[in-house]
Amino acid sequence: MSGASPLELGDGPPRLEAGRCGDCGGVTFPLRVRCPACGGDLERVLLPPRGTLWTWTTQGFEPPAPPYLPDADEFAEFAVGYVEFDGLLRVEGRLTEPEPERLRIGMPMEVVALERGDHLTFAFAPVDD
Repeated sequence: MSGASPLELGDGPPRLEAGRCGDCGGVTFPLRVRCPACGGDLERVLLPPRGTLWTWTTQGFEPPAPPYLPDADEFAEFAVGYVEFDGLLRVEGRLTEPEPERLRIGMPMEVVALERGDHLTFAFAPVDD
């Protein structure tokens, strides 16, 4: 696998690496060196493994670059959404559920690892509770 991934793949479920500013307290994703709001130093924090689908849409055209390139020669429409990590921030990402009628705003989602060609990235999957 190549490319930097914002995933923490430890003993538990996959989690996203973010940053919390020591000056203003803001949380940003992906992890950076400086806070985009105030320029302060960021400390690495892990987002919760689950969030809530805030909004979503379908991607009807083939993206031009990794990590969203199709696995095969044929492009298939997919869903993209924002998942809210309560009290922290919203993160945009690919959704693993391809059927729009199975997605609803407010549904619980979990972070999952997604291999796309030789890239490791993340996606959000509906939680089956």
